[in-house]
Parts: sequence; C-alpha cells; structure tokens
Amino acid sequence: MAKAKLTFDTEKCKGCELCVTFCPKKILVLDSETNSKGYYPVKVTNIDECIACGTCAIMCPDSIITVEKE
Repeated sequence: MAKAKLTFDTEKCKGCELCVTFCPKKILVLDSETNSKGYYPVKVTNIDECIACGTCAIMCPDSIITVEKE
C-alpha cells in the first residue's frame, strides 16, 4: 500500500529532471508524452515505493510537485 500521494502540475513541468536525479528511491521518470508546452513532464513509476520524503518537491524549481503522506 502506498505511503504517499504525489501530485504533479504537468502543464507547468519543464522536464528539468532535478526531482528525478534526487529521488532516493529512483521512482520518478520523464513521461514519453509532452505537455502542451512541448516539455516531457515527470511521472512516478511505482508509488508503492515512495517514502514521502519530499525531496522531489524541495528540488523542483517551479514547485509543481505536492507530496502528501497517507
């Protein structure tokens, strides 16, 4: 069962990959589909592995990630 809920504002994501790089569980990747601005937004691959540490949200320069503990 998931320990966290991650929400991404994919339309504001610029695909910088900072969250991907710093995720300690390595469960974030860039999507294969672009958003309306032509960027590849971030998505989670396995929410059950998320530990709700919030590192992704802290590293995001555009504050597009919300982390909620379940």
